[in-house]
Amino acid sequence: MSDPPPHYRRPGPMTQKVMNPLIRGFTRAGLSIWGSRVLEVRGRRSGLARRTPVNLLEVAGRHYLVSPRGEGEWVRNVRADGGRLTLILGRHRDDRVAVEVPDEDKVVILRSYLRRWKMEVGVFFDGVDANSSDDELRRIAPAHPVFLLSPPNAE
Repeated sequence: MSDPPPHYRRPGPMTQKVMNPLIRGFTRAGLSIWGSRVLEVRGRRSGLARRTPVNLLEVAGRHYLVSPRGEGEWVRNVRADGGRLTLILGRHRDDRVAVEVPDEDKVVILRSYLRRWKMEVGVFFDGVDANSSDDELRRIAPAHPVFLLSPPNAE
């Protein structure tokens, strides 16, 4: 595997071995914890389905995925597959198309994300939180990919 991009923080053993499997298990059982879903996207090299837990954020009636850790594998796979992905909760599969949000449009989304999940992901935002200034949120925006999700027929 190649080196991760510069704006990526690998999950620690507790996240990899305990938290992600726990959240994945709950979502497979159909229980969403504060918006959790299992993201399924085709691997850009293998072509195989890859799954990872994510937090689905709703802002003003629109759905977003935010990558708190930066440009990880799921982000690069979504980009490589033209934005096609599936969100899974229990037996329900929700196909979506993701369009990357420009950095200058991320402030409200990142603020909402941090307001909802700061306890879980705050460490990845370099001291910036939901109460930080717009300038501080703009400063960290390039390190956190954000995707607007739409139904596949709305492209």
